[in-house]
Amino acid sequence: MSIDTTKPADLVDVWRRYKEQGDMAARDQLILAYSPLVKYVAGRMGSSLPAHVDDGDLVSYGLLGLIGAIERFEPSRNIKFETYAVSRIRGSIIDELRALDWVPRSVRSWARKVEAAVTKLENQLMRAPTDEEVAAHLELEVDAFLDIVNQIASSGMVALDEFWNAGGTGQDRVNLIDTIEDTDAPDPSQAYRVQALRETLAAAIQRLPERERIVIGLYYYEGFTLKEIGEVLGVTESRVSQLHTKAILRLRGRVKEEIDLDALTS
Repeated sequence: MSIDTTKPADLVDVWRRYKEQGDMAARDQLILAYSPLVKYVAGRMGSSLPAHVDDGDLVSYGLLGLIGAIERFEPSRNIKFETYAVSRIRGSIIDELRALDWVPRSVRSWARKVEAAVTKLENQLMRAPTDEEVAAHLELEVDAFLDIVNQIASSGMVALDEFWNAGGTGQDRVNLIDTIEDTDAPDPSQAYRVQALRETLAAAIQRLPERERIVIGLYYYEGFTLKEIGEVLGVTESRVSQLHTKAILRLRGRVKEEIDLDALTS
């Protein structure tokens, strides 16, 4: 078994002992060595969640993801473990939060309504609708609409991770590791679905209003915090949160629509 040489040199032997010999002490050493990843992911996610969500709970949920990542990681893939682990840690935290079902039903309901309204108006207007147009469609005052957007944002329930669902069921969910080719078990149909999702998402991002596109780029691709993005754009962190939430709702609606169209025409 080959070992990924991009990992710290002092952990190469630890990985080998765990993967080749099943050394549980080595496993514990790996958990300790990579535990800062859990704090990093939990910290970023916690900043956008309601105050009653305990940071310690997020770390505990993330630790389960880290342990699962260590157990499932294959060094022979020659990818950085950190890249794989961050996806698993985040997924574990999201799964646990969903299981708790702490997001009010009214917020979930409004998120679906806003998403549907944005998608419908985009199709009618052939452009991204303004806040005023979406508010009018929902029969709301603009201030009330923005307040709802803030509630959706603070619930932490919208993220790009949710797009990677190729068929509408949990069994079809695509994780980061699933986008990497496994030469021992090729799956052309899976590769096609992943590529189609990537192209659909890329096209949807290009259709976003400029500021929303900048927020998505800086947050997901450059690793900026909402506060840092606000400094770049010259707006408040709250305004950036609104832009992020609206962008995600637009993207999620567009991706779902495209996937449904693909299913109808296939």
